Amino acid sequence: MSTSRTSQAHGETWIRRSTSMASAAAVAAMFLAGAVAPAASASVQAAPSASTTAALAVPAAGVGPLARYVVRAHPGHLPELVAALQAAAVPVEGTLDIVDSAVARLSAGQAAALSGSPSVVQVTADAPVQLAGSSYDPSSDANSMSNIDDLVNADQAWAAGATGQGVDVALVDSGVSPVQGLASDGQVVNGPDLSFESQSDSTRYLDTFGHGTFMAGLIAGHDPGVVADPTAESAYQGVAPGARIVSVKVADSHGRTDVTQVLAGIDWVVQHAQDNGLNIRVLNLSFGTDSVQPYVLDPLAYAAEVAWRHGIVVVVSSGNKPGNQLADPAIDPFVIAVGALDTNGTLRRYDDSVATFTATGSYRRSIDVVSPGVHVQGLRVPGSYIDLRYGSTGRLGDRFFRGSGTSQAAAITSGVVALMLSARPNLTPDQVKGLLSSTGWTVPRGPSYGAQIPNALRASFGGRVGPATQQFFRPSTGTGLLELSRGSMHVTQGGSVLAGEQDIFGNSVDAAALAAVEAAGASWDGGVWNGASWAGASWAGASWDSTVWAGASWDGASWDGASWDGASWDGASWDGASWDGASWDGASWDGASWDGASWDGASWDGLGWSGEAWS
Repeated sequence: MSTSRTSQAHGETWIRRSTSMASAAAVAAMFLAGAVAPAASASVQAAPSASTTAALAVPAAGVGPLARYVVRAHPGHLPELVAALQAAAVPVEGTLDIVDSAVARLSAGQAAALSGSPSVVQVTADAPVQLAGSSYDPSSDANSMSNIDDLVNADQAWAAGATGQGVDVALVDSGVSPVQGLASDGQVVNGPDLSFESQSDSTRYLDTFGHGTFMAGLIAGHDPGVVADPTAESAYQGVAPGARIVSVKVADSHGRTDVTQVLAGIDWVVQHAQDNGLNIRVLNLSFGTDSVQPYVLDPLAYAAEVAWRHGIVVVVSSGNKPGNQLADPAIDPFVIAVGALDTNGTLRRYDDSVATFTATGSYRRSIDVVSPGVHVQGLRVPGSYIDLRYGSTGRLGDRFFRGSGTSQAAAITSGVVALMLSARPNLTPDQVKGLLSSTGWTVPRGPSYGAQIPNALRASFGGRVGPATQQFFRPSTGTGLLELSRGSMHVTQGGSVLAGEQDIFGNSVDAAALAAVEAAGASWDGGVWNGASWAGASWAGASWDSTVWAGASWDGASWDGASWDGASWDGASWDGASWDGASWDGASWDGASWDGASWDGASWDGLGWSGEAWS
């Protein structure tokens, strides 16, 4: 059954497409490495155990018929599981290596016993299957990009002539991989790779984590041959499909990065925004730390504010810890802090609400915009960390993934800003923020402190903004401490914790001196930042620099022989609340405090970036 609903908002009529909704249970049931999805299943989740090699006792079949089950082992322990099942004469029909699972025929009693074993993660009863690659219907999903484009009126902005054309959106994240939807010529340009993976030809620039590609798709992804077509409901189109992504990679396969890497990435964007045909007008920062110092001192907030003063609209996720403290750099009142909107799985607007995980801030500093951020359809990176760890719950067919968080909300807002700037290229960042705040829809439910849902059509072509529109907040000085910017988020290597006023090479960082050169747009000298060579390779203007995504797993990829397998953010999530319900070990970068170990000052075991200047 299909219906349409109309409502009045800010004096205009909006009409949203409405179709019959697919069963949420059917969507949640998609698993088995994206190859098949049970139409119905019963699942028992075993409690996690510190010991993944405990002896597995498999009881005799007992009474009752045998049925097909998927038995999931702890990562890396599938061979032991299969051996134990075979030793107990359990028929093993096959394995699903990508999710560490065996397909076996068990009695109900055996399944119940195995589900309680510390050596087993999950036992799932199988059922008739259908091919997952053809089962996902975007038109019936309230959180598909097609319906999100409709929700924020992006498709109407396209029809009016604003597609994001001529606008570059810088994405400081975990890189971007050329998957379908982001593989067309000219869609993505690589800036420098400042991550721990920059020295490997197999990982440089590529998104081994899976987060950056997801964000890039929400902002400017589009299927080949389909750009800004409101009628192509089954095609994937980001909010601003005519825009271009400039990827600055700072995080590795587990999302690991230090504040100094993020600072270097933001500084690069500011300094090179108009180089070699670039036109960077938007900076997307889908992450945050739990800084413990005021924004007027914080170096990370200061760097974002400098970008704002240089004419770049900075869009930042507010954070996924509910409460009155926004993440850093969203704490800076100049930038656009974005909270997540929950559609509650419907195409009706009146039941939309602020997502429960959103950090909304307080009256002193609250969120500025609320955009869709719950169960959002995004592009999947095969073999990435997120794909391997959360594929059984988050995957939508073969191409897509579902994720929730203020990260997604920020990326969608960045797409709206790109549409605005393609229609009104002379807007200042303050004017963009003013229009977003005066042309949107009121959030029906939840604490939003007046933040609105973006209306891309009105923000791009309607609304009034005066030439003197300007924000008057106390500016940041950036003279605080890096260590306080990190909050509880510390990267480690070989048991040593990077802490204090130093960068990843162990070089001292003088925050006041750095702030001075950042303000002047001169913190980079060729490929050198803070006295060390950071640029992993020279940039020649090519979209992909001949890199190819092979779909392999990069978990623990080595960097010139030094394995980063042991480094940890202790619950890092790049501000991602969940990937279709799979909790991210404590939400947004909620790392425990570190003590005892100290950073030894060495250049990561003597290894440094190659020293090639970026030109």
